[in-house]
Amino acid sequence: MELMNGKVSIIMAAYNAEKTIRQAIDSVLAQTYTDFELLVINDCSQDQTPLIVEEYSQRDERVKLITNPRNMGVSHTRLNGLNAATGEWIAVLDSDDAWLPEKLEKQMELQKQTEAVLLYTGSQFIDSDGNKIDWVLNVPEKVDYRTLLKQNILSNSSSLCRRDLYKKNYVIGDGMHEDFALWLNILKTGAVAYGVNEPLLIYRVSTNSKSGNKIKAAKMNWNTYIAVGLHWVAALYYELWYVVKGILKYRHLK
Repeated sequence: MELMNGKVSIIMAAYNAEKTIRQAIDSVLAQTYTDFELLVINDCSQDQTPLIVEEYSQRDERVKLITNPRNMGVSHTRLNGLNAATGEWIAVLDSDDAWLPEKLEKQMELQKQTEAVLLYTGSQFIDSDGNKIDWVLNVPEKVDYRTLLKQNILSNSSSLCRRDLYKKNYVIGDGMHEDFALWLNILKTGAVAYGVNEPLLIYRVSTNSKSGNKIKAAKMNWNTYIAVGLHWVAALYYELWYVVKGILKYRHLK
């Protein structure tokens, strides 16, 4: 196919991901938009993860294995990938998620139409065993800063962002949603994010990410608001929005 808007660097942090990483990598290699590099950063896995990635890298030069010198956690691991990236665009794919083949192509087509600097897609869901969950997350056509404050509809593994803005606004902080802070910092400048309302992301819902962590997630959301500079009164207002929207958004995932 014709190359449209430049190379995409796909960052995949991986730690003990041998059970799911093949599906993730296969979904990248199946993309109809082919101008990409896949940077898999191994965070000192104790299983077969690095051997699996090395196997792919020997078959396709677009797959590159990077190994951390020590276990660094997901945020620093992604930063290592970001520093190694050579593309004009950054996409993130978690090692337990996957994409449909048209994901990058449709985002790049939309970027060409809108000149967007940040894009996202809808999602479909599977459980930890790979079984499909009968629900699809639809997303709005576009979202600005104030709209995003009320609900983070940008799934990290669905994102596509211009590399210079991603790197400039990348956030590492304990006890907060770092990807949410990144999107807010970008949109705070007046930019608008654009969405492809199709479930092009296959998001794996793990047992650990369900109801038991809702209170923790709410606290992390509050910390994110404070980190991006909201006054506590404004943070409280948007936190209430977050709770209500979150209940409505994930009521199907029980």
